[in-house]
Amino acid sequence: MSLDQAGPATLPTAGPAPRKTRRAAGGSAGRRGHSPRSGRRWTPWLFLAPALLLFLYFKFIPMVSALTMSFQDVQPYLGNRWVGTDNYATVLQSDGFREAAWHTVVLAAGQTAGSMALGLVLALLMEGQGRRLGFVRSAAFLPVVVPIAVVAELWRIMYHPSSDGMLNSLLGLVGLGPSGFINDPDSSMASIMVTGIWRGAPYDMMIFLAGLTSVDRGLYEAAKVDGASRFQRVWHVTVPGLRSVFSILFILAAIRGLRVFTEVFLLTNGGPDGSTEVVMTLIYKLGLEQNRLGVGAAGAVLLFLATLVLTVVVHLLRRRESK
Repeated sequence: MSLDQAGPATLPTAGPAPRKTRRAAGGSAGRRGHSPRSGRRWTPWLFLAPALLLFLYFKFIPMVSALTMSFQDVQPYLGNRWVGTDNYATVLQSDGFREAAWHTVVLAAGQTAGSMALGLVLALLMEGQGRRLGFVRSAAFLPVVVPIAVVAELWRIMYHPSSDGMLNSLLGLVGLGPSGFINDPDSSMASIMVTGIWRGAPYDMMIFLAGLTSVDRGLYEAAKVDGASRFQRVWHVTVPGLRSVFSILFILAAIRGLRVFTEVFLLTNGGPDGSTEVVMTLIYKLGLEQNRLGVGAAGAVLLFLATLVLTVVVHLLRRRESK
């Protein structure tokens, strides 16, 4: 047969490959190589790996060790002896622990309420975009940046009980007698609470400033047109608009209050007469000063459980309100 008789139907075509062929080729290529998305998925974990290793070695492994120690009679160099829940029973039945727990709750409640209230007031006063406000905010935030040891020493000097002490001199100007502050069992807890509020309020202020940007400004204008005063606008517009911020700050401030240690340890070390003893200072004394590491570990586990329960309860209440 000649080429002319064969016709165009017998000539090879250079059109696209059949769909099955292309799919098979793509599948084999995908099996041979790696998808770029899989590489992107592992990239963040590679950057987080150093920090995760540090957390694992310095935080999570010690937490597991403390949990194990809480069920043992820890005897360094002699071997630990399993005692079950005896350490927890010792902690819970101790009068010192109950008093320390009550002091911790009182101190946490006072610092939480005071720092949130003062932080909201500072945020309302410093809200805006002015250059001077930026400087004032930075100056107000300094107590958070300063190490807590420096803060405690500063307030210890100001709390000097003599009549020529800094705060007693100010009290003398208004006709009030000198106070013992941290040296008086009746005022030591309040003095430590004031120190905690002074240091925690600027942090709450920055969170409130961030939350104020999400409040609808139209609501302020509507309330102003309706004749609402400034206090009424704050109470009926600002506070409801910051409800989620309040819940977050409450959890953070409560955890900060329950874990208070450094300022109490440096200012009073639990004194005078145990009036400022908190759970953390008691755990420190039991574990490191009296060498009862198992009992101290049990107290630390109980404090962790209390913090966890508080966080979960607040989270559940927040979810119920959002529904």
